[in-house]
Amino acid sequence: MTGNPFALWVYLSQTPLLWLTVTLVVYAAVDAVSLATHRNPLMNPVLHSIWIIGLFLYATGTSYTAYFSGAQFVHFLLGPATVALAVPLYENRKLVAAAIVPMLVALMVGSATAIVSVVLFAEAAGLPRDIVMALAPKSVTAGVAMGISETLGANPAITVIATVLTGIMGAIVVTPTMNRLGITDFRARGFAAGLASHGIGTARAFQVDEVAGVFAGIAMGLNALVTSLLVPVFATLLLK
Repeated sequence: MTGNPFALWVYLSQTPLLWLTVTLVVYAAVDAVSLATHRNPLMNPVLHSIWIIGLFLYATGTSYTAYFSGAQFVHFLLGPATVALAVPLYENRKLVAAAIVPMLVALMVGSATAIVSVVLFAEAAGLPRDIVMALAPKSVTAGVAMGISETLGANPAITVIATVLTGIMGAIVVTPTMNRLGITDFRARGFAAGLASHGIGTARAFQVDEVAGVFAGIAMGLNALVTSLLVPVFATLLLK
């Protein structure tokens, strides 16, 4: 087998270790480039890792199922990583307590705006009702968004795509937008990032500042709850 490169590739492509290694190496390389560019928003590691790995899978004829057999180990760590957000949250609990009222106001306004805007734009564009329903929960983390989508009878696959794209776009534009608007309070910057672009935005916020990351994590969690309650209501009221 070692004397035949193709046979070796066939063997390795079926092992989880290869795809775990590919995932980690690609992300580490892209993250290093992002760091070298001083965390330029356009060098978002998630965005570039997706297309590089996707291109590699396409070029090698590898199915997503085979790839995920290795990538699932990274996927598993999403749970512990989310729980770990409690550590900086606890360390900054006084800042959080002092901002509880404006956070709740921003949460309700931001969550409602995210839902209503996408529903109205999608309906104005003439998209079918099931696609509009699938787009409605795009601003919450993928697991929650899929659950909401299934409850509405929409296609969760479309929801996942919209959710990932929302997270990536939010992570790219949040810092330049906040800079342009002159918003320097990292509590506000972080909360906006987590509210609009869930986990990917939260990761970006932590790259910029710990306080921003803490408030982004809070927004991500609370928005999942509020959106799950508001989407069915707004969908019923806004869709004919």
